[in-house]
Amino acid sequence: MVLAGAERLSQQAELINALNVFPVPDGDTGTNMNLTMTAGVAELKNKPSPDIGRAAEVLSKGLLMGARGNSGVILSQLFRGFARAVAGQREITVPLFAAALRQGVDTAYKAVVKPVEGTILTVAREAAKHGESIARRTEDIAEWMGEVHDKAAETLARTPDMLPVLKQVGVVDSGGQGLVCIYEGFVHYLMNAEMRGAASAPYASGWTTYAPVASASSSPASAHVTAAAAAHASAQSRIATESIQFPYDMEFFIRLQGRTAFSETSFRKALERDGDSIILIADGDIVKVHVHSRRPGDVLNAAVAYGELTNFHILNMRDQHRELLHPASGAEPAGETSDPMGLEAASGIPDMPELRAAEAASQAVEPAHPVAFEMADYGVVAVSVGAGNDELFRSLGVDAIISGGQSMNPSTEDLVQAISSLAADHIFVLPNNSNILMAAKQAQELADRPVTVVPTRSIPQGLAAMLAFQEEQPASVNEDRMLRAIDRVLTGSITRAVRDTVMDGIDIRGGEYIGILDKQIVSSETTVMAAAQGLLERMLASGDETVMLLSGEGAEESDTAGLAAWLAEAYPDAEVERHEGGQHLYPYLIMVEKSD
Repeated sequence: MVLAGAERLSQQAELINALNVFPVPDGDTGTNMNLTMTAGVAELKNKPSPDIGRAAEVLSKGLLMGARGNSGVILSQLFRGFARAVAGQREITVPLFAAALRQGVDTAYKAVVKPVEGTILTVAREAAKHGESIARRTEDIAEWMGEVHDKAAETLARTPDMLPVLKQVGVVDSGGQGLVCIYEGFVHYLMNAEMRGAASAPYASGWTTYAPVASASSSPASAHVTAAAAAHASAQSRIATESIQFPYDMEFFIRLQGRTAFSETSFRKALERDGDSIILIADGDIVKVHVHSRRPGDVLNAAVAYGELTNFHILNMRDQHRELLHPASGAEPAGETSDPMGLEAASGIPDMPELRAAEAASQAVEPAHPVAFEMADYGVVAVSVGAGNDELFRSLGVDAIISGGQSMNPSTEDLVQAISSLAADHIFVLPNNSNILMAAKQAQELADRPVTVVPTRSIPQGLAAMLAFQEEQPASVNEDRMLRAIDRVLTGSITRAVRDTVMDGIDIRGGEYIGILDKQIVSSETTVMAAAQGLLERMLASGDETVMLLSGEGAEESDTAGLAAWLAEAYPDAEVERHEGGQHLYPYLIMVEKSD
């Protein structure tokens, strides 16, 4: 059932993206929900169970770690509450299913600081409420789920009446549509299973779509993958094999047996004595270990004190690197691990996908030389997009950059791993996008040390926060300084409209340049210069503010110079800075710092 729901969501991801109420090219609700659901399904496939309680727990964990964007986090919370309701159960009945949906809704609402009606939350709530009201009518889960789905679809169709912006644009809520797709997959599977695939079974042929949408553009994901692979190969050629100071890449499980109480802190310190890229994932009485070490024997001696060791994978990364540079003809790539003895299957301990993702991330940033350090007072993680913006954040003291933002939101796990990678007692996280804020707060709950999430909703707000940050100040003082700094900043952005619409009283044509002030469209013009001038006229109320222009892909130098010249003439008291940000989809991001 879950696999069918995930498949239906995947089929409709681009359609859901097209429901974004703003006519901008980076609507990504469908992408975020699909990536979140895919992570949950992967975990479920890796740890199948005939017990509904255990299966729901595994699914919930996968969704939690893979959650991306607000829609993905809300989806993970719906199933997190569901899992709590069925904990310890072997089978599920209609009344229990209804109660689990209700608990999922309650959990999701608690996770959202300011719930808005007319969204996925409303669709989930009304469907669960209806499910509870009819739970005593039938023992047939397929029939019952059909009614729950229908109520969800009915509520989705009414979301434009609850949220004016949806009615204005003529679409239903994108997150709600995603949930309806999942429920539709549930019903499709249950009905077909009950009718043994009979062609006459309800939902047996074709799918139903409840949203009027425009066509969505194709995804550029394959191009990004190709570019990333090329960059990786180029980077390897610039590293000397001998510079790999911790050559033994180790991965194994500890099956805890109670001889010595497992202390993650103590064990991590033991591994840090002569190793790096350390990842520990505890799951009940199993701990998965990954480390790069100079002394593999010492690692195993430290681990065996806690229990039985199994599923060893030890690779010499210097050999791997030589093979990358000079591959032997017809030989198996040294970088690929195998399990010729079937240890994973024999042990009953499956692989953990979150470790695979974390390992890839840790290898991507592995230092070429060992570094001796003490724990710093603070570390800062920032989400950024564009090489120029990345460099700006680094110059202001950011320690870890996560590539993300519009159209490519990082997951909760990405944020947790970035936090864990820093040798600091207290971590500040700058999401720099409103759609990443919930995932950042979820990562804060899962982190292994104190974390402060500064609610930055844009790259300009993140830069302003870092300008206010002072290393010598207490954490509470820095948080206050950063919050006050982002309150003084106005964020503007220029992009192209992807469709015709009318919003905020402005007649917008697809392909025109639109100026957005925070979340409000304030200009729509045929040229980028005219749109930017209209936006800046709204942003520069008194004319004596500081202006930062971050040029992105598609910005012409002549336009940037012309915009700076116009500013100098129209607002002679304004201080103007120009930087190449490199962000995609947005030719310009603009920061205006209001005067005190």
